[in-house]
Amino acid sequence: MKQTNGCSRRQFIGSALAATTSGAVMSALAAENKLGFVAAGKEFVFDTGALRGTLRGGGQSKGLIPAFDCASGAPLTKSLGLFSHYRLLDDHARYGKAGWDWASQAKLLDNGAVEVRWTADDAHPFDMMAVYRWSAANALDLTTRVTARKELKRFEVFLASYFDGFPTTVVYAGDKPGFVSASKDAGKWHMFPRDEAAVKMILDGRWTRPPNPVEWTIRPKLAAPLAIRRDAGRKLAAVLMARAQDCFAIATPQDEEGHRSVYFSLFGRDLKNGESVEAKSRLMICGETAYEKAVELYKAFSSSVTP
Repeated sequence: MKQTNGCSRRQFIGSALAATTSGAVMSALAAENKLGFVAAGKEFVFDTGALRGTLRGGGQSKGLIPAFDCASGAPLTKSLGLFSHYRLLDDHARYGKAGWDWASQAKLLDNGAVEVRWTADDAHPFDMMAVYRWSAANALDLTTRVTARKELKRFEVFLASYFDGFPTTVVYAGDKPGFVSASKDAGKWHMFPRDEAAVKMILDGRWTRPPNPVEWTIRPKLAAPLAIRRDAGRKLAAVLMARAQDCFAIATPQDEEGHRSVYFSLFGRDLKNGESVEAKSRLMICGETAYEKAVELYKAFSSSVTP
């Protein structure tokens, strides 16, 4: 890559963006960045042509925040970001308040992805690593990897996304697969489990631990870990998915609740000391998306990620 005064072109654009938000700089970023992030101080900025914004806004581990739809300029997320690692749970403990508050380090990889690492400490008996990568202009792929530093039982990473707008949610669930709504009359906090073993984990006491305990209404079983948040007014849909073996439940509040969130319960398995486990997830921001199209997107994702 061509050097500019001792630094790479990518680093130069990132430094410029940290100092200004002018349209000229954003255009230069889009041309250089393609489907990669650009380091800008403690943050990593992006403009894929479809989406633009920041990963690790303010240097915090809160996923994409801020993020915008390029065509309309519409904001996509609120204060807690998209694809952030929230509650860290097992059969008897909640480790810290959230992954947001656990010190982490991040670096830009040669392929334009960003790697984030959390190192085990007295409050967290495991290492965690995340890699954020653009697989398409509107598709963010996330790999989450955990390595246990003691034996962990029914360990869970609760992956969170908080939207600006997108008032309605559906989850792909039921014995006859279809998209099931999160309506107010069905409960305030909805949890769609993978199977009966997942129900037992959800109800094992992990959600009674402070802060912010939650009482979940158990909904139909997942047909696949696939959810959609829709914003009919802006003609946008957020399609979220994970590998079937990686996600044991999807959670969301009822449609009128203000969080506008979707959560994926990752892993849900025992880990021996030194054992590692990995989960793969994808977030897509699309135009108005038919349910059949969302299932096709999920099948394409499932076939593209390694077993």
